[in-house]
Amino acid sequence: MGRFTFRLPDVGEGTAEAEIVAWHVAIGDTVEEDAPLVDVMTDKATVEITSPVSGKVVVRRGEPGEMFAVGGPIVEFETDGGAAAEPVTAVPNPTGQRNTEAREAPPTTPKSERTFPLMGEALGMGVDGGAPSEPGANEAASLRAPPPSTLTPAPPPSRGRGSDTPAFFESTPERPLTSPAIRRRAREAEVDLAQVEGTGPHGRVTLEDFNAHLARPAKAAAATPDEITEVKVIGLRRKIAEKMSEAKRRIPHFAYMEECDVTELEDLRVHLNVAKRPDQPKLTFLPFMVRALVKALPRYPQINARYDDEAGLVRRYSAVHLGMATQTPNGLIVPVIRNAERRDVWALATEIGRLAKATREGKATSAELSGSTITLTSLGPLGGLMHTPVINHPEVAIVGPNKIVERPVVRNGEIVARKMMNVSSSFDHRVVDGWDAAEFIQTIKGLLEHPATLFLD
Repeated sequence: MGRFTFRLPDVGEGTAEAEIVAWHVAIGDTVEEDAPLVDVMTDKATVEITSPVSGKVVVRRGEPGEMFAVGGPIVEFETDGGAAAEPVTAVPNPTGQRNTEAREAPPTTPKSERTFPLMGEALGMGVDGGAPSEPGANEAASLRAPPPSTLTPAPPPSRGRGSDTPAFFESTPERPLTSPAIRRRAREAEVDLAQVEGTGPHGRVTLEDFNAHLARPAKAAAATPDEITEVKVIGLRRKIAEKMSEAKRRIPHFAYMEECDVTELEDLRVHLNVAKRPDQPKLTFLPFMVRALVKALPRYPQINARYDDEAGLVRRYSAVHLGMATQTPNGLIVPVIRNAERRDVWALATEIGRLAKATREGKATSAELSGSTITLTSLGPLGGLMHTPVINHPEVAIVGPNKIVERPVVRNGEIVARKMMNVSSSFDHRVVDGWDAAEFIQTIKGLLEHPATLFLD
């Protein structure tokens, strides 16, 4: 028997640390090579890290919500084949804190080789106290990142198993199939996993299933007047909180709303869906809204821009890289339609569908989640009458259509039923003046109310 120490690899370009989102193993578990090990989140994406070896987990460091330094020993395995144990050294972290609670199995490692795991709050903690010891020749090999095959996109974390799945992994009413980390969270939250609907292979309860179950309103009969549920803000929810706080703190928002008569546009949309080819996607309202945006923006270059307030520089873009605010089981994510101005409504509908699917499944790439120059946000049929969207920093504008409602309006002195929709928007007042913002939304209104102009060059 031997010991193998697995160190957290660099999961991004120059990432110094990552947040632990969810564990798929517990101390004492026996795992196969390339099996899911832990989900971690960087500034850009969540990544599922898989096991580089087959063996028994004897040490596991860090809990969900904690920051862990790249290169730090995160898991130790007991392996067959007599592999020598890799030295484990503390990893420096600039925040200067150390946890004194080791997560190790019954002591099989000499005291001189024991180390302290990295712990800390969601804002990032680490290990203090001087520089680490210089790695020797044997340790140098342990510092190498695992092969690319050990890194795969994260959610959904479930993996299918063949028909020869051992009985231990079969889901039963008494013991649903899930990861040890989710079982621990269920115990802490006093959740009966038998009541959680699993969508993974063999009925496996995934992290998304568990979070969705927690998000459902509790039955009134089970609630008590002083019941309090504490939910730790980690992972994507922490990133969203940080980004929204930064946007509201740094950007002086102002909002503008206008109503649009989209009766003709809706009639055209229905007609195009009836007449479309089998290989063409079904058209929703969004491709037309995107088309109106990209038609209007060339007249207002200060709106298709990003403001670097630290450098005092506004970067205006000729190309429209449109962010599409997308709701996922884990929170709001903004994938980007590159060069939206070059696409017709059919191509836009195809790309919107592709990006939304990839984002909700956790398969969107880092490049597909960054670089937007303006954002479109829509709540679909739940859009309400109006809203005040938060600008996606460092952009300077965000536009959001609300729901379409048929209501009576006055046209040519007569009351008639029309399909009306409000357009809500927010702008960075340091870059965009109120008059320009109003003209921009009025231009969009004119394009939507006369849909033929959406197809004119």
